[in-house]
Amino acid sequence: MPKRDTSARRANIKRKHRSLNRAAIAGQPTEDEQLLATPKPDNALFTHTDPWRVLRIMGEFVEGFDALAEIGTAVTLFGSARVKPDAPMYQTAVDTARLLGEAGFTIITGGGPGIMEACNRGARESGALSVGLNVELPFEQGVNPYVDIAIEFHYFFVRKTMFVKYAQAFVIFPGGFGTLDELFEALTLIQTGKVQNFPVILFDSAYWGGMIEWMRTTMLAEGKVAEADLELLVLCDSPAEVRNMIVRSLDQQRWPSEQEAAARAETRRVLSDDQ
Repeated sequence: MPKRDTSARRANIKRKHRSLNRAAIAGQPTEDEQLLATPKPDNALFTHTDPWRVLRIMGEFVEGFDALAEIGTAVTLFGSARVKPDAPMYQTAVDTARLLGEAGFTIITGGGPGIMEACNRGARESGALSVGLNVELPFEQGVNPYVDIAIEFHYFFVRKTMFVKYAQAFVIFPGGFGTLDELFEALTLIQTGKVQNFPVILFDSAYWGGMIEWMRTTMLAEGKVAEADLELLVLCDSPAEVRNMIVRSLDQQRWPSEQEAAARAETRRVLSDDQ
């Protein structure tokens, strides 16, 4: 895949975050918080009701689809926002994204600091397109300086749709609740057949090994998951290995597809037995 010339696009980027930080600045609830709040029986203004929010949600989907429709073959990378630039994992994430960018992949992240910044930085170093999908939070934040295409969302679920829809793989670096959220969302979509031929790579076996062991000794032992489900997770400790796995998944789609098919078959069997 050829490298993408993004110089013109970078020249037109405007990083304005006033709308994304409006709630934090004003001390008001975020759009997500208001959407998920239990409805009250009082006579609220139409612009504060769920039907009105549906229109705004539609607008965010349209904006995302329009901005990302032509970004090409992409990989989404996740990880902790708390990792500092002098941490070894930061540079490892830079290297991983750079190798993927040199292989022709667009790099997608959450657009924030830490691992996200490192991956966008690696994309910038490789000359690949660097995408950041930011989201409104109850505190002020913005997009890191290595993003070429920045999209700001008010609703987490719209943003999560973009992460999956425009990527061919997930790379999961060490992270916290947000990282785990994206990981298990992807696994559920694969297990239920919503996405296919979609490698999920966990970077740093020392970090993720304990979780995998718990899943095996507790979840698998109690029949909550199947062996085929655990095989959807691939542990990796080398940036070059990550690149090679993802390239191989596109060139030889049989590799992830067979693992995914086995997990879906086991899910169907279990649900059929419960009927």
